[in-house]
Amino acid sequence: MLLQRRLLCTQVPKRSIHPTHHQNSNLNNKKWAIKQVTKSNFAEALEEIKTHIFNSDFIAVSLQKTGAFSSPWQKVLPFDTAEVAYLKAKYAAERYNFHLFPRDELKMGMPSYSFFCQSSYLTAMAREGFDFNACIYDGISYLSRAQELAAKDRTGNPLPRSYMKPSQSPTVYSVADSMFVDRIKSRIKIWKSTCQDSEKKTEDDLISTLRKIVSGGEVFGSRPSLSIDICSERQVQLILEMLHEFTDLVPLLVPAKGGGSQAIRVVLTSSNEDKNVFEKELQLMEEEHNMQVRGFREVVDLISTSQKPVVAHNAINEFAFIHSKFIAPLPSTVDEFRSSLCSVFSHIVDVNHLMREIGPLNKVNNLPAAILYLKRRFTRPLHMEIPQHIDGDEVRVHGRDVLRISELFAKLCLILRIVPESPEADYSTSSSTLECYANVFNPCFISSSDLLDDDVNISTEKTRRISVANLVFLWGFRGMMSARKLKSLLKGSHEVFSGEIDVRLADRNCAIVVFWAPGFAERFLEVMNSGGTNCEPIKDMISEGLRAACYRTYKRVCELSIWEPSLADALEKALEEASDLPEANSEEELPAICWDNDELTNLDDL
Repeated sequence: MLLQRRLLCTQVPKRSIHPTHHQNSNLNNKKWAIKQVTKSNFAEALEEIKTHIFNSDFIAVSLQKTGAFSSPWQKVLPFDTAEVAYLKAKYAAERYNFHLFPRDELKMGMPSYSFFCQSSYLTAMAREGFDFNACIYDGISYLSRAQELAAKDRTGNPLPRSYMKPSQSPTVYSVADSMFVDRIKSRIKIWKSTCQDSEKKTEDDLISTLRKIVSGGEVFGSRPSLSIDICSERQVQLILEMLHEFTDLVPLLVPAKGGGSQAIRVVLTSSNEDKNVFEKELQLMEEEHNMQVRGFREVVDLISTSQKPVVAHNAINEFAFIHSKFIAPLPSTVDEFRSSLCSVFSHIVDVNHLMREIGPLNKVNNLPAAILYLKRRFTRPLHMEIPQHIDGDEVRVHGRDVLRISELFAKLCLILRIVPESPEADYSTSSSTLECYANVFNPCFISSSDLLDDDVNISTEKTRRISVANLVFLWGFRGMMSARKLKSLLKGSHEVFSGEIDVRLADRNCAIVVFWAPGFAERFLEVMNSGGTNCEPIKDMISEGLRAACYRTYKRVCELSIWEPSLADALEKALEEASDLPEANSEEELPAICWDNDELTNLDDL
């Protein structure tokens, strides 16, 4: 997957979120500063990126992927609950890659990376002028936070005291502890005395070497050092506490490759000044090592530290990738995902959710259409020029979507009156109305005043809420049947279809039926499970291959990662596996969804 991140580099007046006509004309004359960052210029660009992050009001993020969903039904669909939508986003995030090229540059024996792609995505990227050679040879490496912890263990490099966990309570010494501490203290005193004596005497190199071997001394850089093997983290704590008695010693932790610690290396300094110099050297070494290990994650950490709002389009998909690549493996549930993500980014805003405060999204399902919709419906003095070309050798501009997200977000903030108090506002404590729209990872959104965690949008005039218990998935119907034809066929087959129903295609071979009358979905499933007893039309359709399943089965498909190209095949497998499981509690409370026919009309074109 390719990460395209563009920061707002154009300097504008502080109050430009409500610009006057004069300010607007100045905005139109500004040029966007776009910089391509690769492995070769990443180090020098990092400070510049840091400045832009901390000077910005918000940060827009857009991801360019080498692939996403293998089949139409595997996309996040309007009838998906938050949990189902997350499972789909998790599946995609764990299969595709960033423009940042994952490689084991430090030769630490990290697990091999798999590189997945879809030909349609690669074709589109090539058409836009994407440089695949630059990606492979000059893409920026990265490790997630979880991988970084593993990497520090694998390198075996000594770590400064900052990596050592301080004791939470005073140490109570046992007899064995006291004997261990006395033995190590005696060894250190002898080693120090030997080092100091050798500095005063002029000795033959051979004698000096033998003296170091006997005392167990080594050299760390140009300074004498001593390695003390340890068997437990308890011994680490005891040694560190004891070393407070020696003001001229600096302890370093030597991690074991399997995790934990294998030794403490003690470095002898000649004076307080030398000790300060050495600690600064360690800090520089640590920063250089972190840069190598973290790679592009340095940028993600800067965004996290800044606590600035992060804006995206289809946030649940984008941030599933970001979490997977830069934070840690994705958790199993959407609640755990939300909690983990919010511990890193305090305010995540999806422009799709903001757009739902303006009107239905059935006609504005992409960024250019959304921007055009706002321009036609609202007259607000804000315009941003998004360039199609830039100077130099680059023929096309990658990352136009992130500029469109920025423009759309700025316009929505004007219309919805979402305004931070100042560019320097503390977003971690701000009571701005932005918080009403932040950190919502539902696949669809009703309004900020009527939001339920399990609501999703699936009436032409208005949105109607319905329990997913009233949804039934159908497949095995004859040929390439349209939703309208299938609905007509069902209407005359059984009395449960005499009431109000809606039918939409989930993919080419599977349909979803909404029963608006409570209990009718359950009755229909009972008829299907009985083989169509006392109902000849249903019995005939079953004999021709008609199959049905409830929403629980659809959710189970995603939970079990049954990602078959055809939803019908996936549902069949889930039903087979369910036969070996205890029956689900029929009294289990099922979430509600919000059915919107306008948003599902495009499914019939699959």
